[in-house]
Amino acid sequence: MKPFRQNAKSYGKCYHARTDLVLGLWAFVFFQLFAVHALAARKPNVLFILADDLGWSDTTLYGTTKFYQTPNIERLAKRGVTFTRAYSASPLCSPTRSAILTGLSPARTGITAPNGHLPDVVLQAKVGKKAAPNEKTISPIVVTRLKPSYPTLPRLLKEAGYATGHFGKWHLGTEPYSPLQHGFDVDVPHWPGPGPAGSFVAPWKFKDFDADVSTPDQHIEDRMAKEAVAFIEKHKDRSFYLNYWMFSVHAPFDAKKALIEKHRARTDPRDPQRSPTYAAMIESMDDAIGTLLDALDRLKLADSTIIIFTSDNGGNMYNSVDKTTPTSNLPLRGGKATLFEGGTRVPCVAVWPGITRPGSRSDAMIQSEDYFPTLLAGLDLCATPDHILDGSSILPALKGEKLDGTPKFQYFPHSPGVPDWLPPAVSVHREEWKLIRIFHGGEKGVHRYLLYDLGKDPGESKNLADTMPELVTEMDALIEKFLTETGAVRPVRNPAFDPAKYRLEQEGISTLQEKRKPTPIEKPASQGWRAAECQGEMREGIMHLTGIGDTSFLGLTAGNLRGATSIRFRIKAKSGQSHLDWLPDGPTGKAQRIDFIIKGDGWEEVSVQVPAVGAVAIVRIYFPKETTAAQLDWVEMQSEKARLQLKF
Repeated sequence: MKPFRQNAKSYGKCYHARTDLVLGLWAFVFFQLFAVHALAARKPNVLFILADDLGWSDTTLYGTTKFYQTPNIERLAKRGVTFTRAYSASPLCSPTRSAILTGLSPARTGITAPNGHLPDVVLQAKVGKKAAPNEKTISPIVVTRLKPSYPTLPRLLKEAGYATGHFGKWHLGTEPYSPLQHGFDVDVPHWPGPGPAGSFVAPWKFKDFDADVSTPDQHIEDRMAKEAVAFIEKHKDRSFYLNYWMFSVHAPFDAKKALIEKHRARTDPRDPQRSPTYAAMIESMDDAIGTLLDALDRLKLADSTIIIFTSDNGGNMYNSVDKTTPTSNLPLRGGKATLFEGGTRVPCVAVWPGITRPGSRSDAMIQSEDYFPTLLAGLDLCATPDHILDGSSILPALKGEKLDGTPKFQYFPHSPGVPDWLPPAVSVHREEWKLIRIFHGGEKGVHRYLLYDLGKDPGESKNLADTMPELVTEMDALIEKFLTETGAVRPVRNPAFDPAKYRLEQEGISTLQEKRKPTPIEKPASQGWRAAECQGEMREGIMHLTGIGDTSFLGLTAGNLRGATSIRFRIKAKSGQSHLDWLPDGPTGKAQRIDFIIKGDGWEEVSVQVPAVGAVAIVRIYFPKETTAAQLDWVEMQSEKARLQLKF
């Protein structure tokens, strides 16, 4: 892969970046500036709708669901082209969001994990420091903020005279790394978190953004669509770029009660898609899209508005709702946070009046990084002459023509432990072939490979790497070139790796259970600890917790602890803010919360001080949001007259 360097010849007139023409008269300068804004007013609007965690099989576009209902997405598809092989830049949200805005691969920006809401500001990826002895590699330290120095779509379109607005999820950094520092005039609700503040249904916990008083139990997408329509109405007489980046259908899983009951009556226990709550969430998401389409029609802007609809990654297969997983990505393998097709193949519809043919379909392979150069090409704009782009224009595919078969890459140097998980890896798609390189996953530290023929095996059930070594070598050379050209900070071999603690047979195997009731750990070493809303297993002195959701915890009836208590534990988990709850003894005792931060760069010790006066009855250790697996080595609790030292 060769990164594309912008230039005026290949992308047309570049009126805002060329300084090599000398204008002789001030009057001509004024005329040119006036002409620029007049030109911008005639350029088409851009509406980018990005769903959160919406899987390839979560809409009615591809004939893979009988449960979910998405009539407005179908309505959108009738206006443009539906892509059957659209991919996200990453199996997780923030890396894909950065790729859309910059046209750059997460491998280049270093944004490879959704850490934009965390307090640590990291602007440059670095080689990781340590890993557990059962891991062959050390993952990189990831970037947590999208640097304002990158040329972004909103900044370039704003320079071209567009009004720019961002509505919904951001997750690429708090101030001063918010949408307002990246070229957006408006950012609503100006929220840096990974999901809605508290709930999808009001009341919310956003700062300075409340539900409409006249609309009790308002859904966040109803309100966000209303705000987006107000932006469209305000700027209907000039060109606008509107990001409607939905909170839906990310956790937490809740929806309008009436819609949940509607879909509860439709559930089929034999259907892998059977969560009425998730179906209700999808319906509210689809309704919001209908609200936007109605507004464009009413304002007679539909014929002058480019619309892109897609998702930031595949469907969620690891959380639990309604005693099942939120969704199923079948016939694809895996889901969110995996490099298998279910994690990165996403729904996509593009509408470009005068270019796309209404109701058409395309099997061209496209990716998140491609939207940036495509919009610049079609709008006759460009970035600075030396701007490198990892994506390429898909204008031919929008017109119904074939693309040149440029390979597509996904870089994911992490192993979150979700169902169908893989160790740190990178993948390349070329035509129907897909190769996954697992960094240092083979014997003696060599890379290990998975090769799939997606044309014959879209479910990635048969690894052909051993039978086609020449093709593996050929495609791995593409990966190596990609990693070199993007300057990716790669996983390195773990010097503390212990082969005796490694279990290859556990790789990729789902440990998620549909019933998520509190489960005792069936080992004496657990010493009374219980895993609630997740699964716990003792292996070689380490407590392994899997299937973790937002309400999962590790709990203990403390017993002898009394007065001020120090609680220390050694943990390995995903980075983020978490908390510990403790309950004082007695019938009126209420849970009290103490927050703590997990850095997430390997094993670490956490210390929490409990300001108890009387007895400490119960202790519960929670995990950061989006954590799906964690490990604990020991827990030590010390009060004035008692000490509990638990070595698992």
